[in-house]
Amino acid sequence: MKEIIITESTTNQRLDKFLFKLLPNATSSFIYKMLRKKNIVLNGKKATGNEKLLTGDSVKIFFSDDTYNTMAGLEKKASEYALYKDKSFGNVHIISETEDYLILNKPANVLSQKASNEDYSLNEEIIAYLINTEKITEAEFELFHPSVANRLDRNTTGIILAGKTLKGQQFLSTALNDRTVKKLYHTIVKGRIDADFTVKGFVIKDEASNSVKILENETKDSKYIETAFKVIKASDEYTLLEAHLITGRTHQIRASLSYYGHPILLDPKYGDRELNRKLIDKYHYKYQLLHAYSLTFADGQSFLAEEPEIYRKIMGEI
Repeated sequence: MKEIIITESTTNQRLDKFLFKLLPNATSSFIYKMLRKKNIVLNGKKATGNEKLLTGDSVKIFFSDDTYNTMAGLEKKASEYALYKDKSFGNVHIISETEDYLILNKPANVLSQKASNEDYSLNEEIIAYLINTEKITEAEFELFHPSVANRLDRNTTGIILAGKTLKGQQFLSTALNDRTVKKLYHTIVKGRIDADFTVKGFVIKDEASNSVKILENETKDSKYIETAFKVIKASDEYTLLEAHLITGRTHQIRASLSYYGHPILLDPKYGDRELNRKLIDKYHYKYQLLHAYSLTFADGQSFLAEEPEIYRKIMGEI
């Protein structure tokens, strides 16, 4: 028999969803059968799986040790935990940390989440950080894996949110989905812009090239976009803008500015290639100048992320 006491890191979820994560090698039909036969009970009583788990609840699983270990994939989880013990976390630049979530400043050339099994992303670095600083135990790791709540393009820098606990993940996910979080970006673009402006339209994605196209009119599979831009400083060559994402679509800021005729400096996909080559030669930096610099929660808590040094270098010329 295995007994699991629900902690803050795994509370406030349905019992069946908890069991699916706890026993990844078991089928859903097997888990519901075990609930019906009372081989899995909640607080000593028969359960259906719909129950909401609370801190302190007891989940008892009446399997043999071999069956439980196989269904839970404990050997794989232990091996994964040990691997994280050997991982570095040099890209974990913490702006703020609570018991439930992290606010980080992501560098350029770092994936938010891995795109293939071979990748090592900020998400894995966050887990390595939490394990190596003993903020998550091996027992907790068996039940819950921390993860990022929002994503930035590989070469976009700035604020990333990550849940340390299920409670934290749920809070961040709700805030992001309900759009009660205000996110502002800084970007430096080609050419002079003298007045604030808003780009409205529709975006359609080309999966083959992993790029998007801005459209004035709605078409099949297109999605509405809206981005407000505020001019902070301008010269004849460049303009520093603040961008407010009113909708959140793939490459929305980058494609909108290119469509408007003012591509982001050093953007390899939507930028001015000739200008980009000159900037790379001059500054020895090759990542698009788009930075998620400010985040404000609904309760007014606000956080800022410092831009890479190249912003200050170019700003000195504006």
